[in-house]
Amino acid sequence: MSEMTYRDAINLALKEEMRRDSSVVIYGEDVALYEGAFKVTRGLLSEFGEARVRDCPISENTIVGVAVGAAMGGLRPIAELMTVNFALLAMDQIVNHMAKVRYMFGGQTQVPLVIRMPGGGGSQLGAQHSQSLESYFMHCPGMRIAYPATPADAKGLLKTAIRDNNPVVFLEHELLYNSKGEVPDDPEFLVPFGKAALLKEGDAVTLVGYGRMAILARQAAQTLESEGISCEVVDLRTLNPLDMETVLASVEKTGRAVVVEECWQSAGLGGDIASRIYERCFDRLLAPVKRISGLDVPMPYSRKIEKLCIPQPEVIAQGVRDLLAQAY
Repeated sequence: MSEMTYRDAINLALKEEMRRDSSVVIYGEDVALYEGAFKVTRGLLSEFGEARVRDCPISENTIVGVAVGAAMGGLRPIAELMTVNFALLAMDQIVNHMAKVRYMFGGQTQVPLVIRMPGGGGSQLGAQHSQSLESYFMHCPGMRIAYPATPADAKGLLKTAIRDNNPVVFLEHELLYNSKGEVPDDPEFLVPFGKAALLKEGDAVTLVGYGRMAILARQAAQTLESEGISCEVVDLRTLNPLDMETVLASVEKTGRAVVVEECWQSAGLGGDIASRIYERCFDRLLAPVKRISGLDVPMPYSRKIEKLCIPQPEVIAQGVRDLLAQAY
């Protein structure tokens, strides 16, 4: 095990998979000479050359479109979009091509493609560069979605994504890149899709999150522990496939659930998870399922106001206190 940042864990996964499989290639804006907008592709050009690490024009629909064709042709491309916000320019390629080609060709072709996209708010980048759009991709069948919260999961899930024969949307929160954690050194370390992680055990309430929100939920749980409130924290890790069995087992134990998401609450992922909890655990719930989400507003630039729009540990902790005061 080695301690490294989330950024370096992703970089290591890319290097290991490119060394293992010569069909793995990387396309994107500034991924080669500049080594990535967030320096995730550092050192790849010098090791693997411009034939496998290619800088592309500022055209997201072209980057994804070319990657889809390359995947159909036998390569295993990794397309990096500078931020998830720019995926809106490539939604036709993502929704109508990447996600549907295998179905429309009757399984005669595969699309082993990974689209890496940083996202999320909290960096004062304004409304057009601070969005959490995971529910957009969740709504479209045909592609897998991973959103790691820890450096170890960032490495293991990315390696799994690259080896998968299905298209994968791989989301990375920008504020996690500098976070540190223990990462296995084993080049065959993989984290399976569809298996949530239990970040903390507890018996009073279940906190469900993913990406950065899983980390903030754990911080809130640690604060509440000092108040005698025992929270169980479930990190979903992948959104498609979605491991509801782990969530439901936890809720059946605690009798209460708080779902935390950074995306907008309207038509957000939290509502879907809450609905599934009600369907399976209604008779075990001691209180209504609580949702803590990003506010339904374009992200403001002001740091203080931006912080109010994104769930914070203290807001999550207060949500748990409020829930414990409720009962059916």
